[in-house]
Order: sequence, then structure tokens, then C-alpha cells
Amino acid sequence: ELRQVLGKTLGIPLFQEQAMRIAIVAAGFTPAEADALRRAMATFRKTGKIHGFREKMVGGMVARGYEEDFAERCFRQIEGFGDYGFPESHSASFALLAYVSAWLKCHYPAVFAAALLNSQPMGFYAPAQIVRDAREHGVTVLPVDVNASDWDCTLEPAPSLRPSGEGDNEKNTGDTSFALRLGFRQIKGMREEYADQILAARGNGYSDMLGLWRRAGLAPAVLERLARADAFGSMGLGRRQALWAVKALGPDPLPLFAAAFEEEQGNEPEIRLPAIGLGEQVIDDYASLRLSLKAHPLSFLRQGLAEQGAVPNARLKGLADGARVTLAGLVLSRQRPGTAKGVIFATLEDETGVANIIVWPPVYERYRRIVLGARLILVRGKMQREGIVIHIIADKLVDLTHLLSTLGDEPGAAEQADPLALLQAKLQHKRDYPSRDFH
Repeated sequence: ELRQVLGKTLGIPLFQEQAMRIAIVAAGFTPAEADALRRAMATFRKTGKIHGFREKMVGGMVARGYEEDFAERCFRQIEGFGDYGFPESHSASFALLAYVSAWLKCHYPAVFAAALLNSQPMGFYAPAQIVRDAREHGVTVLPVDVNASDWDCTLEPAPSLRPSGEGDNEKNTGDTSFALRLGFRQIKGMREEYADQILAARGNGYSDMLGLWRRAGLAPAVLERLARADAFGSMGLGRRQALWAVKALGPDPLPLFAAAFEEEQGNEPEIRLPAIGLGEQVIDDYASLRLSLKAHPLSFLRQGLAEQGAVPNARLKGLADGARVTLAGLVLSRQRPGTAKGVIFATLEDETGVANIIVWPPVYERYRRIVLGARLILVRGKMQREGIVIHIIADKLVDLTHLLSTLGDEPGAAEQADPLALLQAKLQHKRDYPSRDFH
């Protein structure tokens, strides 16, 4: 009798419908009584009413020929069902979504990443992690550009030659013939109506700031936002050059004849501006886009982290179960599930990938402020692995958030540091950026 109910789940009741069928088939419940049992299971953690069904279920099973010990064990399984049980229809729906998503991600990683970015804000991962994962799987990701981007992220034929260093760890699991072009939606503070103005007047493309200003009718403040996002690459303008060009504009586009007269006068002599260091560019990227295609913030800190014994996250795959390990990363997420008895699960990202950290309650109490508030954490602990699944059981945590202030330092420190509080100091006197978001 129970094989017909539990055969497809190998004897373990997983679905609420199975628990109801056990009660009907094995204990003689009526359908109405079985539905009352289902409702009691759904509220077990709050009301505990399921205990009221014990005598009827165990007694009913014994009366129908089942051994009492077996009947007790069946009820205990159903009693604990309230912690994890769900309807079979829920399971089937979720399984279909998970399967379709996994298939798309495997075979069309650029399509999948574009769809996720265009659905933000949503889900578990920030745009920076979606882009990093796409690049690791062989997708070429192209920057926001006034001559190529739409409001949404879009797809275009992948360039035959990828920029040096891009996709070094790519897995090439699917079709990489598409490149992912970041859209204007990725720029902080950018509004869709501004993007529509750029697209409506773009025609064969913009060649200079003055032409974009006049044709699209954008306020200088909007052009400055685009410049901070480094969106003028196709016009041959870096960040500083673009910001300089914006500052040369007036408050409003000139009338037709005045504009023609200005063009006759010629442009002002070219100004040679000092180059921006890579570290400062990454800071600017995160300030404007919440991500960077140029480098990962932790790549500038690697030498200093190595001196503290920290290994890149990618190295964890080669270490044995039980190994002592030190690593560091930006905090992507912190979770404290209600069923985990106070355990904290955190995900840390460095320039090579992510690592999953488990913080048991005694360690959490000792490092509560760091666990809840730090943006860059160094973790020492013991590695736990089961197949390809790896966790680090933390026993010591160190807050390294202060190191994020050194990324934009001038040569020497800049190539060995990392980003985040520089905004309040070095950059603030030069530009009025919003607070940078390094997760």
C-alpha cells in the first residue's frame, strides 16, 4: 500500500500530497481529515496542532495491520515534515524553472546574462557577479557606449579578438558567438528617457561631444554622468577627456546659427590630460556602474593578502578536505536561515571566483560586528569538501575594509592596493561622486 504512495520518492515522504495519502491509505483517514492534517503540517512550527493527530494515525495504522513501531516512525516522519514539506506542484514548477534556466545558462550564457541584467533589481546576485560569471564562461562583455548601447543590455556579434586578459578563466560551456553589450540602465542615476533621446538622434553615430549635446538635447549634467561611466570610448574620449569636453559646453544647446558660427571658430587647442591609473579607473567604474570590466578590486590587493597567507579562491579546488586555509574577499551576501539554528552563511568574492563561508554561532558572537558590517573580510578556517562542494568553516575573521581606500593611490601603492573609502578622501576634492558600492 505504501509503495504506491512513496515509491517514486524512494520511501521518503517529500510532498504534502504524500502525507495525506499515507493518512488515507494506511490509517483510514477521510479526505477531510487528511486535509486537516495537511493544514496542521503547514502550521506546525507556529501552532503545533499536528500532535493532535498522533493517536488517530498510529491507532488507525495498527488497526489496519501495521506494527506499532512502524506506525510511530511514520508519524514522526510526518511530524517533522513541517520543517521542509511542500506541495508536489510547487516542486514540479520550481524544477521546470531551474531546468530551463540551467539549460539557457549552459548553452547561451550571453543571452542568460543579458536577461538577468535587464531584470534587475532581482534575485541573489548583483550585476558585478552576473558579469563576472558570464566572462568566466567565455562571454565577451562590452562597455556602455553612446554609439552602441541601448537602454537594456543587448547582444551583438562577438569580436574576433577579445581584449587582452579578458576571459582568462573561461569555461566555454556554450555558444559564445554573441557579445554582451552593457546598457545605459547600468549607469547610476541614468533615466530611460535620456537613453531614448540618445537613441532617437544617434543616426550614423556621434563623433564629438558638441554634436551629441546639440543633437540629443541632453543637459550637461547628463553628459557628465555618461562621462563618469566612461561611455565615450567610441568617440576616442577617456573619462578625463570626456569630462573636460563636457565642462566646455554651455548650459543649453546653442541656436542653429550660433552653433554654426561656433563651429567656424574651430575647437580650442587639444589639452593633454594626465592618464588615470587603473586602480582609480576601477573606483570610477564601481562609482558609476557598480562593476568594472577593467579589473577586480581585489586584484590590486593580492600581494598584501598573500603576505598574510591568503590564497585566491580558485586555489581551494586543489586543497584536501580538512586543510587549514586563509582567504579574503568582498562580501556578496550574508544569510541566516531560520532553520539553521543561528548559523551564518556568507559568500566572498575575489578576482578568481567565490567562496562559501560558514560561521557557527560561537564564532559569530565573537566577530558579530565584522560578520554583519565588513565589506572586505579575511577568513581563517578549516576547509570542508564533499565532491565539488566546498565550504570554509570560519574560526577567525578580520575586517580589511580599510584597505579599500587605497586603490586610487598614485603609482607604487596603486598597483598593490584595493578600493572603497577613497571617495571620502582623495576623490572628493576632484569630483562629487555618490558613494561607491563594492557590495
